[in-house]
Amino acid sequence: MTIKEAIRMRRTIRKYKQERIPLEVLKELVDGARLAPSATNRQPLEYLIVEDPSLLEPVFSTLGWAGYIRPYGTPKEGEKPTAYIVVLINRELDSAWAKHDVGAAVENILLGALEYGIGSCWIGSVDRDRLREMLQIPDKYIIDCVVALGYAAEKSVVEDEQGSIRYYKDENGVLHVPKRRLKDIMHVNRINGDK
Repeated sequence: MTIKEAIRMRRTIRKYKQERIPLEVLKELVDGARLAPSATNRQPLEYLIVEDPSLLEPVFSTLGWAGYIRPYGTPKEGEKPTAYIVVLINRELDSAWAKHDVGAAVENILLGALEYGIGSCWIGSVDRDRLREMLQIPDKYIIDCVVALGYAAEKSVVEDEQGSIRYYKDENGVLHVPKRRLKDIMHVNRINGDK
């Protein structure tokens, strides 16, 4: 798979097979995140892998899922993630640019997961206080987001936006994700209204 193919194939997945992901694979995903660009090379990000089966449901209960397609976007029993990576910002290394670091690192996790056949969902809707308490995350860390992971049990496709960016499921349960067309978002040399 080329990088271009991986970028085009990577879609958010919210239903997972109940097969555990090997810890070594999860460590590889974190290693990929570690190698992402970092503003001024401060490297403020740290990662908490959650793969212990006894912690999966408690973590799941702190996450908000797919507002546009609620309740169909929330995984049911037998569809829930089998691992999580919690993305943390170390306050001692924080900078105004840390959110940029998060974006680059998480995209590396998502693309790395795809290479292993693992589906992923980047989640920013998190009950951070509850998650901090249950996973005993020290106050020196900002909980930025959670990446839910598992082997995909659904299909998600991209399509050109036709007047709405709202994603939806069709009658076959396929998730459709509208993306703004390239000609509508790309400018060359100047922005003058002509594309």
